[in-house]
Amino acid sequence: MPRAVSGTVSKHKVRTVLKYTKGFRGARSKLFRPAKNAMIKALSNAYVGRKQKKRIFRQLWIARINAACRNEGITYSVFMNGLKKANININRKNLSNLAIENIDAFKQLIESAKAALK
Repeated sequence: MPRAVSGTVSKHKVRTVLKYTKGFRGARSKLFRPAKNAMIKALSNAYVGRKQKKRIFRQLWIARINAACRNEGITYSVFMNGLKKANININRKNLSNLAIENIDAFKQLIESAKAALK
């Protein structure tokens, strides 16, 4: 019995892959085999990217907090240790936003962290 290569299921699969790879360059958007490989690679990179995004944003928040702390004469690690000892639980995202948008409130947090360390 010959192998079916032009059935509706096969055409649907090809159409789906080519639809997904629309906008890719060259054969990766026109031909099924390279498009399928490109799609698999793109999906795996997207999965990894969703995990990396969380790491990258945390690094950004920490860098912003550290820069704001150093303007006040304290390092990031000492500041976070002081917050922990003062029982102030604010996540890094909110601390970063405070350092950018509300400098006075951030300075008060730095003072309370310094006081807790003494």
